[in-house]
Amino acid sequence: MGNCLTSSAHHSNSLRSQAVSSTPGTSGYYSGIVGSSGTNSTAGGSQFSAAGSVDVSESYPSGKILDQPNLKEFSFTELKVITKNFRPESLIGQGGFGKVYKGWVDDKTLAPSKSNSGMVVAIKKLNAESVQGFQEWQAEVNFLGRLSHPNLVKLLGFCWEDEELLLVYEFMPRGSLENHLFGRRSSIEPLSWERRLKIAIGAARGLAFLHSSEKEVIYRDFKASNILLDLNYNSKISDFGLARLGPAGEDSHVTTRIMGTYGYVAPEYVSTGHLYVKSDVYGFGVVLLEIMTGLRAHDMNRTTEQRNLVDWAKPFLVKKKRIKNLMDAKIEGQYSSKAAMRVGDLTLKCLETDPRKRPSMQEVLEELEHIEELKEIPKESKTSNSQSKQQLH
Repeated sequence: MGNCLTSSAHHSNSLRSQAVSSTPGTSGYYSGIVGSSGTNSTAGGSQFSAAGSVDVSESYPSGKILDQPNLKEFSFTELKVITKNFRPESLIGQGGFGKVYKGWVDDKTLAPSKSNSGMVVAIKKLNAESVQGFQEWQAEVNFLGRLSHPNLVKLLGFCWEDEELLLVYEFMPRGSLENHLFGRRSSIEPLSWERRLKIAIGAARGLAFLHSSEKEVIYRDFKASNILLDLNYNSKISDFGLARLGPAGEDSHVTTRIMGTYGYVAPEYVSTGHLYVKSDVYGFGVVLLEIMTGLRAHDMNRTTEQRNLVDWAKPFLVKKKRIKNLMDAKIEGQYSSKAAMRVGDLTLKCLETDPRKRPSMQEVLEELEHIEELKEIPKESKTSNSQSKQQLH
């Protein structure tokens, strides 16, 4: 999950001592899931139980906001069985929230199942030392408990027992976009241009759905590590711990403590604390730039002028003929100059300093779909492309 870009808030290790209230930014519309009267599993049930039985096959191709959360309430004992007592062999990842484990459940009832039998799931377990852990766990359930879309990771259930907070998701076998772009095998098995476009389009669909819902949802932490991939490289947005509802009425923005990940956060949010729906569009532009270049948004191992990818790349984006010098050498020859220039132009629009000048995510999606349809045969790339990138790799 994203980090606070200002000072950390006071954190108590005892979740029992915290009053359960609506997650900041989710009051009213979503607060019926975990509200001020929420209770934990050991206290005789919770508001989540209103969801009834879980239909794991349920699917909404165009996206849907559910009237009731479709979540299973797991006991901590069940999750210990599923993860084999959270043994190291089941560990598949670790982040600010805590550790993520792999396990197996029955594909209909979600009851614990034997390994390699049923459905694979990912279980995220809160780290007791996590500064924003409880609030982010609560926001995750509040949003993903009701939001259903093919390009959002599906939350299957939760556990709140004593001080244990866990979340159970569908398993995404290809991991994150970040790993494919920057991981150890990225130079051996680089993502093709075709797959990069496919991933960008899927993520754009997910964000466009959030922004076009009845109550706009600002995701607030869009980055490559939060884009997960299934076996067919379909992308899904994960980790809604920092999400919040957009402005109400005539308001253009919401004012909130600055949270997010350095390099992806929109400049107006950093400087004023004003969060716009189009602050997400800026983050999307940063990821598009990473997809184009194969370079991280921020890298202290690069020279001073190149550490911040956006600052370094903007002059190349402004002059269309220089965009080819930005493109990842690992996908040389896979794209047409026209496609590269159009992606570069779209990226530049997403990175506008003034949020009002950025396109909507629906407009971004439509442009990416048009770019994907381009069937122009790529011209042979010039060696200058590789030479210009050597200093950065």
